[in-house]
Amino acid sequence: MSSNSVRKVLAVVDDLMFAVKIDAAARQSGVTVEYAKTQAEALEKGRSNPSLVLLDLNHNKIEILKLIKAFKKDDDLKKVSLLGFISHVDGERKQAAVDAGCDSVVPRSAFSVNLPQILKRHATAL
Repeated sequence: MSSNSVRKVLAVVDDLMFAVKIDAAARQSGVTVEYAKTQAEALEKGRSNPSLVLLDLNHNKIEILKLIKAFKKDDDLKKVSLLGFISHVDGERKQAAVDAGCDSVVPRSAFSVNLPQILKRHATAL
């Protein structure tokens, strides 16, 4: 992929507030965002080589830990960077996500504040 290509981020989020924040930051950063509503859809869209997958670790409809493990078990998907965000008080789920293979886990508040920088960093990464 050339450095001039638009970078793509996959978001597995069911919280509308975070979807709006992700969309706004993506527009600022020149990043295209795709959303997945099911585990199967996330795995399928993960094969389109996103530069980053954003995971709401408090997702209400998808078993996120199973999704993380599925990404990391698949030879074509395990290289995709996974960034999870979670309530700062849920240390047990945070550790479970890291143990499952999530590359980075940040509190929701830090995710919101740093989202533009996160997307800009991944927009220029190859």
